[in-house]
Amino acid sequence: MLDNVPATVLTVSTRCSRGEREDVSGPLAASLLASLGLDVAPVRVVPDGVEPVSQALRSALADGARVVLTTGGTGVSPTDRTPDATAEVLELQLPGVIEAVRRRSDVPTAVLSRALAGTAGSAVVVNAPGSTRGVEETIAVVGPLLPHLLDQLAGGDH
Repeated sequence: MLDNVPATVLTVSTRCSRGEREDVSGPLAASLLASLGLDVAPVRVVPDGVEPVSQALRSALADGARVVLTTGGTGVSPTDRTPDATAEVLELQLPGVIEAVRRRSDVPTAVLSRALAGTAGSAVVVNAPGSTRGVEETIAVVGPLLPHLLDQLAGGDH
């Protein structure tokens, strides 16, 4: 059901965008999403901040992505603004999805994540933490929901 559904992964990291650090969470997210059958575009790396993330989200949606997963920028540091940018593009928030991700994690600091999940038009947008473990936990929760969620967004019956 997810075969060839277009997806985009956005890595949000100022250091990765400047080439000071290797992006490991974005490629992992792309690989995991591709293993679900999604047609994943090359990972885009953007610096932290509301404006760059908002622009990247809007660009991914304009390019036709039906699934957009961000990795990074979900915490409480001064530059962690991925959820703020995501809130600008979401039409409906799905707080239960992120609650399930937090419950899945046994990392005590997972409760500090401000990640969001929701819909924008016929697309699903999900924030994952910047760690590989956070990406794995997020996709483990979100992956099984995607067929039903995308069907519903396309007008499918309950």
